Amino acid sequence: MIKLGIAGACGKMGRRIFELAGFDKDLDVALALERKGTPLIGRELGKLKVSSNPDGLFLVDVLVDFTDAQATDEHLDYVAKYKKALVLGTTGLSDTQKNKVEEVSKIVPVVFSPNMSIGMNVLFSILPEIAKKLGPDYSVEIVEAHHKAKKDAPSGTAKKIAEVINQVTRKEIPAHSIRLGDIFGDHTVIFCGNSERIEIKHQAHSRDLFAVGALKAAKWIFGKPAGLYSMQDVLKG
Repeated sequence: MIKLGIAGACGKMGRRIFELAGFDKDLDVALALERKGTPLIGRELGKLKVSSNPDGLFLVDVLVDFTDAQATDEHLDYVAKYKKALVLGTTGLSDTQKNKVEEVSKIVPVVFSPNMSIGMNVLFSILPEIAKKLGPDYSVEIVEAHHKAKKDAPSGTAKKIAEVINQVTRKEIPAHSIRLGDIFGDHTVIFCGNSERIEIKHQAHSRDLFAVGALKAAKWIFGKPAGLYSMQDVLKG
């Protein structure tokens, strides 16, 4: 059985990962981690008490982290210290922090993806082929919408979409951000020629699709050698 640690366990994403992990016979949540000063520290979450001590990582096999850039920066130090695998879905990391992820992946295995959705990761793989076949006469732009509390704009997913298409077009792909209400995550990629338009849209209906993908990644990465992996690697496996 894989012992799982969840960073941000009392947040909306972390709580759902915790709940779904409870239904998986291959997973046992051994650490519910939260930021120091959070009022929920010490309270019970299932059979665990919420902890603010990252040294608790010595108890786990894999840490799942959907927190924020500051918290993730600290967690990287601890997974390297205790040689624990990491599934990282935090967005809004600086270039320096992304470089740190790469350095830590030389010590431990890391699955790093701005979007753990299986459907979105299928799009990451096919969008470059669409852009290649349409050719330079088609312009591409991205429109993404998230809930009003999301801090980074454009989203990490939109940046990843732009990155994979840029690998083919070698052009900067504009991204337009909307922050309204409680939208889980909508991404539309628009290819536009002179006489036609193609729109490819992905809509997240709940946080479950991200949680399911993260747990799939956690099971896949257990026992893997050090390295930087993506959800594409997880899906191939």
